[in-house]
Amino acid sequence: MASWETLAAFAAVLVVFAYVPGPANLYAAAQTLARGRRAGLLAAVGMHVGGYVHVAATALGLSALLTLVPGAYLVIKIAGAAYLIWLGISIVLAGNAEAVGASSKGEARTASTLSQSIIVEVLNPKSALFFLAFLPQFVDPGAALAVSTQIFILGFVTLLAFTSADVITVLLASFVVTRLRHAGPVQRVFRWMSGFILVGLGTRLAMESQK
Repeated sequence: MASWETLAAFAAVLVVFAYVPGPANLYAAAQTLARGRRAGLLAAVGMHVGGYVHVAATALGLSALLTLVPGAYLVIKIAGAAYLIWLGISIVLAGNAEAVGASSKGEARTASTLSQSIIVEVLNPKSALFFLAFLPQFVDPGAALAVSTQIFILGFVTLLAFTSADVITVLLASFVVTRLRHAGPVQRVFRWMSGFILVGLGTRLAMESQK
């Protein structure tokens, strides 16, 4: 592994990246507002699992293709943006069905949050570029461990940090939802807010440039 000084720098930078609010926190909060704490935690776990795809791609050199083939970046970006927008619209439209007592459908939608969140993370090319730019800076090519192994280790730690921030976000959002759970109109507002947040995240992703 890299020197202790390099690892200390890695930890310091990671804390800043992980705990400064970003799109992942908004996504986790949106799922919590719409479907409760369980859905929020599933969203955090899903993004964590999806993140391993980007870590593996970085370790294997596959993420570099996004910088070499602009078309690949564009396709993944549009697919990810469209999926987020679809999720946002679905949450808003599902509100009416769940409001009239379709609890089993609501539970099924909550359970599907895990797979949805994995897809959201995998289809986020910004995450791929982040790991590609961030992790190799703290790798020591001359160390006993292979470069790919070092990247996997650093990627694992990075994902743990980001996931812990997402979990904190979920708990805070859940606290608000719990305090206001008996107010029907407020719950509907939360669902609409959640849908608009996801649509906004999808729109933001679609409009972002590669660099």
